Amino acid sequence: MKIIIIGGVAGGATTAARIRRMDESVEIVLIERGAHISYANCGLPYYIGGVISEREKLFVQTVEKFSAQFNVDVRTESEVVSINRTNKTVSISRIDGSNYTEQYDKLVISTGAVPVRPPLPGIDIKGIFTLRNVPDTERVKEFVDQTKPQRAVVIGAGFIGLEMAENLHARGAEVSIVEMGSQVMAPIDFSMASLLHQHLTEKGVQLYLEQTVEGFERTHEGIKVQFKSGDSITTDIVILSIGVRPETHLAREANLAIGTTGGISVNEYLQTSDENIYAIGDAIEYPHPITKQPWLNYLAGPANRQGRIVADNLLGAKKTYEGSIGTAIAKVFDMTVAATGLSAKRLRQMDIDYRSVTLHPSSHAGTIPGRYR
Repeated sequence: MKIIIIGGVAGGATTAARIRRMDESVEIVLIERGAHISYANCGLPYYIGGVISEREKLFVQTVEKFSAQFNVDVRTESEVVSINRTNKTVSISRIDGSNYTEQYDKLVISTGAVPVRPPLPGIDIKGIFTLRNVPDTERVKEFVDQTKPQRAVVIGAGFIGLEMAENLHARGAEVSIVEMGSQVMAPIDFSMASLLHQHLTEKGVQLYLEQTVEGFERTHEGIKVQFKSGDSITTDIVILSIGVRPETHLAREANLAIGTTGGISVNEYLQTSDENIYAIGDAIEYPHPITKQPWLNYLAGPANRQGRIVADNLLGAKKTYEGSIGTAIAKVFDMTVAATGLSAKRLRQMDIDYRSVTLHPSSHAGTIPGRYR
């Protein structure tokens, strides 16, 4: 049997490794359009900030080591441009511009997600970046190393946005966070977010909440970030962290079913509408265990678990995926913020009854120095 896996980060690499551990005879081809596989997305801001000093520490596996250890045909800088479900082939484009087709028995789509980059005026000005992969990180780090920005604006206050704010602050920049919502870190309730607001302010970070960016303009003073409210701020570097969307163009062009939230629709075995094609990771939607409604979950943990389940199912098992409630943890300067399940505001929006409790415990026993309360 020949299995082709499209995408070599998180879920894709996990799928390949699990298949090989379970079966030494299967032919596995892992196709990745980037130059790297199996790297730590969550570490990218900390490489820019200097917390991770060695670039190699970002990589869980190198292509050479992974290929040798698991006997997987890894093809980087190669992009699957189309899927022919009738012939069970994929068309692949190499970085040199050449193209070829490859036959499969089973196919796994692990294409992930792409950053949202709205068509705002001036968005292509030098000094405006998104951060999603290693090349993005290298571009940001090179810019920061060379220009040593004194002012930085992070647009979007999710996990990556807050981590970038901290790391740009560590590099000596005065940081401003722009968020169109009323709070940072949308998955948590305002009562928790308000603690982050206070902590960020204490660290010198300027918060521009309930502000929508209208466009950018290069001036002699720097990059002008214009708000719809009429206000503006000027900066030396902009990080766009306003969200991602599932990378589904291959699935759409192959006429695979797409769900209501925009992700690839899969069943409990993580099969798409084509029984020979599976999909995992950021590209899929799956029912939330609590609400039973489809949702998008952009986390590496669930992608890795899905990869292991799909690997078993490709080899004949019938393992079901139970879904994920979206547990996530982030460091924000001297605080740690975590969320799991649904917040009170989400439960209210969905008319789901709930009870809440607020605790103010100490971090450890009072007899030990350094207790945080």
